[in-house]
Amino acid sequence: MASEQMVRQYLAYWFQLGKGVVVNGGQKVLLPKPVFQGNHYSSAFEQCWQQVQPDQTIDAYLEGTSQTIAELLSPAWDIVSCARCTMPIPMRNIGAENLECPCFDVDGWPNTELPQPRSAVNSADVLSGIRTRLNQARNN
Repeated sequence: MASEQMVRQYLAYWFQLGKGVVVNGGQKVLLPKPVFQGNHYSSAFEQCWQQVQPDQTIDAYLEGTSQTIAELLSPAWDIVSCARCTMPIPMRNIGAENLECPCFDVDGWPNTELPQPRSAVNSADVLSGIRTRLNQARNN
């Protein structure tokens, strides 16, 4: 089962590549920018997340896919890595499913020359790790 955290991360990765969430029967596409503020999701992302909740809309889905956010939050779905580009994609965890990655229509993707979409980074933790390694190197 895909947890809420996994579905949020799935959306955040695809938002970074310009894929939006389709709502209201295709009448509107939500694409929050920026996706992150520091080490957490931006307020634009959080507002988008609130709008695609199953109790708010039943037909919200990522562009290029057919699974709704409500379906992804059900026990029937998992989020896995695409074999082609390693981006997160939905996969039915019961039975066989056609595994189409939303990357099929992203021009020039996968592109290993560009930075890959990512999760939020806690700069304080990263800097603390660097400081610890430097202190260890100095003491040796």
